[in-house]
Amino acid sequence: MTTDQARSAVVFPGMGPARFTDVGKFMMIDPFVRKRLAAADEALGRSVLDGFRAQGEDFGEFAQVAFFINSVALADRAVETGGLRPDHCVGFSFGQKAATAFSGALPFPEAVRLTYELALCEQRFFQEQYQDLVTLTITRVPEPALTEVLAELTERGEFHEVSGLLDEGMHMITLREPVLESFQRRISAVGGYSLYSMKPPAHCRILTGLRARAEEEVIGEADLTDPELPLVADHDGSLVTTADGLRALLLDTFDHPVRWHPVVDTLRAQGVTTVHVTGPDRLLHRLDVTTRHFDVVALGPEQALRPAARPARATSRPARTASRPARTSSRKEQ
Repeated sequence: MTTDQARSAVVFPGMGPARFTDVGKFMMIDPFVRKRLAAADEALGRSVLDGFRAQGEDFGEFAQVAFFINSVALADRAVETGGLRPDHCVGFSFGQKAATAFSGALPFPEAVRLTYELALCEQRFFQEQYQDLVTLTITRVPEPALTEVLAELTERGEFHEVSGLLDEGMHMITLREPVLESFQRRISAVGGYSLYSMKPPAHCRILTGLRARAEEEVIGEADLTDPELPLVADHDGSLVTTADGLRALLLDTFDHPVRWHPVVDTLRAQGVTTVHVTGPDRLLHRLDVTTRHFDVVALGPEQALRPAARPARATSRPARTASRPARTSSRKEQ
C-alpha cells in the first residue's frame, strides 16, 4: 500500500539498562509521568518509584515497569504539547508493552500488571534454564565479516543465534557467556565494536519454552482488544490490526529475532514521513536507516526536562560507539 498523504508514527523503543539515578528525578517531577505513576501504583498496590529505587537492578521488574511508564507518559506529553496524532504505532522489543497500552488494545492499569507479571514470569524461567546465555549487541560489522566470525563458532560447536538486525552492520548475537570475551575480541579484530550484552538472552528461537510459559501464565489471560492504531510488527514489518494478531506479536518477541529494516519499509509504504520516538531511547532515533528515511522527533527524559521541553530532531549522524569491551547488564527479570 502506498499513499501520497504524509503520515506519522509513534515508536516506542526497546529497553536499555534503566537506573533510578538516571530517570528518578524526571519521574518525580514530570506531570505526565506522575499521573501515570499514580495509576500504576494503584494497579500494583505498591509504589513503583520505591520499588525502582530500592531494587537497584538495570532490568528488574520495577525497572521494567518504570521504563514502560516513562514511554507512555512521554507519548502523552507529545500528544498534549507536541501535537502528535499518529497514524501508526510501533513497539520495538520491550516497547511492545507501551504500544499495547497507547494503541488502546489494553487499559493502562492492565498493561502495568502485564509488564510486571511478565518480568516475574521470565525471572522464574531463567532461574531454571539457559543461565549461561547472553545477547550481545555489536556494530560496524559487515555481513561477510559477521558470517566469518559466526562460522568459527559453528566449527567449534558453539551455540549462537542472530537475535536482531538493527541497522547495516549492527546485530544482536546470542551465545554462551563463557565465549563472550573471545567473541568480542574477534569482533574487534574485524573492525567492529561491542556495545553491551544482556543476561538472560532475548529474541531467540531457542526460547520457545519461555514463549509457552508466558502465554500460559500471563499473555493468554490478557483481555486484549483490537488496537485503535495499526501496529507494525518488529520482526517482519507486518501490520497488526486485531487482538489475536497483537497477542501473537507479544508472544513472538520471545522466540523471533527483531529486525528494524522491515519496520522502516512498512512505514514508508504506508506514507509515513515523520516518526516520534517517545521513551528513553539511545538507539532507534539515531540509526542511519531511521534518519535517512524519516523526519525523526525524539522525546526522551532528557528532552522533557529541558526548560522548553522541545523534542529533539535527530540528525543523520550514526550512533556513537565505544571501543571498550561491552558491559554486561544482568537482566534477572527479563
